[in-house]
Amino acid sequence: MTLPRPFAEGPPATEGSAERPSAGGAASAPLFARVADEVSIYEVSPRDGLQNEAAMIPIEGKRRLIAALVAAGLRRIEITSFVSPKWVPQLADAEELARTIAAEPGVTFSALCPNARGLERALAVGLREIAVFLSASEAHNRANVNKSIDDTLSVFSEIVPPAREAGVAVRAYVSTVWGCPYEGDVDPARVVRIAERLIELGCYQVSLGDTIGIGTPRQTHDIVRRFLDAMPPERFALHLHDTRGTALANILVGLELGVRDFDASVAGVGGCPYAPGAAGNMATEDLVFMLHGMGVRTGVDLDKLIEAGNVAEQVIGRPLPGKVHRAGPFRLRRLPTRG
Repeated sequence: MTLPRPFAEGPPATEGSAERPSAGGAASAPLFARVADEVSIYEVSPRDGLQNEAAMIPIEGKRRLIAALVAAGLRRIEITSFVSPKWVPQLADAEELARTIAAEPGVTFSALCPNARGLERALAVGLREIAVFLSASEAHNRANVNKSIDDTLSVFSEIVPPAREAGVAVRAYVSTVWGCPYEGDVDPARVVRIAERLIELGCYQVSLGDTIGIGTPRQTHDIVRRFLDAMPPERFALHLHDTRGTALANILVGLELGVRDFDASVAGVGGCPYAPGAAGNMATEDLVFMLHGMGVRTGVDLDKLIEAGNVAEQVIGRPLPGKVHRAGPFRLRRLPTRG
């Protein structure tokens, strides 16, 4: 097995030397010059964060968490998944939760739908957005959904067009973009082809996942540039795990290249059961703290977001890894809002 680049000892000493302009050269640009004035955060903690928790969480606790996220100003929240309770018992209350979450002006609640039956369930409770998911590696996709990539895309052809006809927006996740725990390297060209197919089917955005948290800034730069060559930045988002502490560095690379959409999970809760050793989504409050410090607008109240992290810890019943959630905000100096 060829290991993903981040597992290697390091690049050759001469790698990339011809690409780097000299200090102050014509090719250099002001740092952060291309960072957007405002970004959008897609909150995944109620679904991706809670789905693998062994202890069953009462539905009232899930409602409390979602309400706290809304109060913090998050406007795109994935609340559950319409998968079989046999596979994900934690989300067996999907219909009841979706039915009883009060509609909020300007807030989009969404749910993961693995198949046509999942779409039926989502439509029955009145959701206006769903998400579909697959992996960029065959081995991980079979471990996750027991299908090949081509077969999964065929299933999506039975989900996405009917959803769009019903006025439901569809987002897509592609996992293991930075590398697979079973196969090693994943060809970025394959990921772009998968994403293009998802957009052709009718998905409005494709979220690119570093499922096992192995991404490095250079690798992230290469992946994002490939996608920018293929589609506008609003067509894709970054979903990064902080397993090895590189999520914010990779997000910074994405920001500098013009990415404006990022997935995150309050207090860093969540991981993937089919990615051995992976744990911890990007903590929403860590991301917001960095963005606000850069003068980038998010629409999120950091203090209330930290409170939402407290709710998540209470609901789950154990400490969570988010750093700003634990350390608190720091306001000695703030940059002015960009724009």
